[in-house]
Amino acid sequence: MPPLPLRVLIADDNPVVRAGLAALLATSGDIEVAAQASDGREAIGLTRRHAPDVVLLDVRMPGVDGISALPHLVRLAPVLMLTYSQEPEAVRESLLLGAGGYLVHGEFTPDELVRAVHDAREGRPHFTPTAASTLLAELRTSSQPQRTVAQSPERLHNSVLFGLSSREVEVMDLIASGMSNQQIAAACFISEKTVKNHINRIFAKLQSTSRSEAIARWLGTARPGVTGHG
Repeated sequence: MPPLPLRVLIADDNPVVRAGLAALLATSGDIEVAAQASDGREAIGLTRRHAPDVVLLDVRMPGVDGISALPHLVRLAPVLMLTYSQEPEAVRESLLLGAGGYLVHGEFTPDELVRAVHDAREGRPHFTPTAASTLLAELRTSSQPQRTVAQSPERLHNSVLFGLSSREVEVMDLIASGMSNQQIAAACFISEKTVKNHINRIFAKLQSTSRSEAIARWLGTARPGVTGHG
């Protein structure tokens, strides 16, 4: 008897993308599209119902997006991210949450997609150039020694004193080192908008209205009023 086809679930909010992927995969001869979902919630339900061999998952979808659905889906089947999203933060978070690969539309051929689907079922990772570059940058960053400034007792004391999260401590140290928002975004693999949100929270916690004032308080050369922290 011929081998059973590899069964795939496609999760993407764009029906044109879903139809195109289904048609492309059908030409392989050994891949069958078991179901299609328009958001993460539907993808979880259909994955439980159809038990596909591989889930192709978009990052951005209305309602429950791909990142939110990913931790639930990886318990049910191997997941291969298939998306237009090239943001380093999306790549990083997808891999941390268990995705077995990350493909960006426009960066792979039909044959490469078919091969990636087969590899996903076998547990072999697959990345298109944008995702591979992000992964390499992440590995290089994580392999570097931790900044001594972040490890000092004074920084630990300040993080507790001002109530900063570990990410806010990292961002504040980068601000103190003189980095711009764009440089901080690249170093932390987050968007500039996310950096601005962190900075707004940091300024509020440090009772500062400018970078220079926040740096002075963080480095200990100035302190907020006693009444501000009890």
